[in-house]
Amino acid sequence: MGPEIQFVLNSFSFLIWGVLIMWMCAGFTMLESGSVRTKNASVICLKNVGLYAIAGLMFYLIGYNLMYVDVSGFIGSLGLFYGTSGAEQALLGGDESAAAAVMENGYSVMSDWFFQMVFVATTCSIVSGTLAERVRLWSFFLFVAVLTGLIYPVVGAWTWGGGWLAELGFQDFAGSSIVHSTGGWAALAGAIIVGARHGKFREDGSIKLTPPSNVPVVTLGIFILWMGWFAFNGGSQLALSGVADAVAISNILVNTNLAACGGFIAAIALSRPVLGRIDLMGSLNGVIAGLVSITAGPDIVAHYWAIIIGAVGGVIGLLGVKALEHFRVDDVVGAVPAHLFAGIWGTLAVCIVAGGNLLVQLAGILAIGAFVFSVSMLAWLAIRQLMGVRVTLDVERHGQDVAELGIEAYPEFVVLQDPDL
Repeated sequence: MGPEIQFVLNSFSFLIWGVLIMWMCAGFTMLESGSVRTKNASVICLKNVGLYAIAGLMFYLIGYNLMYVDVSGFIGSLGLFYGTSGAEQALLGGDESAAAAVMENGYSVMSDWFFQMVFVATTCSIVSGTLAERVRLWSFFLFVAVLTGLIYPVVGAWTWGGGWLAELGFQDFAGSSIVHSTGGWAALAGAIIVGARHGKFREDGSIKLTPPSNVPVVTLGIFILWMGWFAFNGGSQLALSGVADAVAISNILVNTNLAACGGFIAAIALSRPVLGRIDLMGSLNGVIAGLVSITAGPDIVAHYWAIIIGAVGGVIGLLGVKALEHFRVDDVVGAVPAHLFAGIWGTLAVCIVAGGNLLVQLAGILAIGAFVFSVSMLAWLAIRQLMGVRVTLDVERHGQDVAELGIEAYPEFVVLQDPDL
């Protein structure tokens, strides 16, 4: 296959995979808006569109350069990513002689930027779901700017950017730790600082159940995320220029699907003995936990391992929800268990099936966790001092839709106010 055809296929695959991953933002929006009560659904929609826009701008202005350029180069360019390369600009200007220089990378620079940027937006969505129904809109947006412009790019520089963890041999094919645990650690820090929804954990030790307001919408969100995950993992092959890449991507997509299936079956089977019922939300969260678990090593050859890894992830996701409730941490959609806990498991599972070094994987997990959690805590504390992080009790009772937006997602419904919530 000639270099020009390879360049076209690689660039095109980055763009198509990126579009599908961007569609995961719609999945997160459906999952979150259906999980919260109707009085907060409009704010969820706005938050998810907003986080995607902020992620795009911050990763363009600062994040991409911080992730892929050494420190001296980053400082020299003031952190700015200048976009289309000089050779590509010349080619777009009609200079066909620049084609050879353009093809040296094997793909268009901006196709790579776009593919990397949509991963950043996925990280932010994890935080959005955890802190739903009580975090202030502008406080959340400010944290998203910090997460996308600083926290995520530093983790990415350590790993995919060829930094010290990459040199140690840390393995994370598509981001169980780099993307999902990063989002999970940031969400956990936020949940601690922002606190639980009013009345969620009662003084007598009981827990106020908050069932989803729209189960079909939640289920739709799960299916959208499941579909987008094929691009998330398959696109991380980072090439589509030959038979070997086509076979590898096919294998990755099958393993991704098997892990999700395993996560669902394990979660629904465990829900009755653990929760006393077949739990819909726990079962659906098992799908996400299974997908996160396989993300660090979807390129394994033995497919049965994908089922096992996903099933263990589903169990971790279900039990993780109970663990957070025990420690009185309020996670509206169960994002921390599904993304953080299952992400840690997936990163370790690489040692079982993909030749990962246990000490190196542990070092990566601890380093990423310590950095993301501590910086996120500092950021949330600073935002709390600057502008506050949660809405007032009155806003929480009446809903953020009316209080912050003046619009309700379901205006034809009359909502009876809960004295606890």
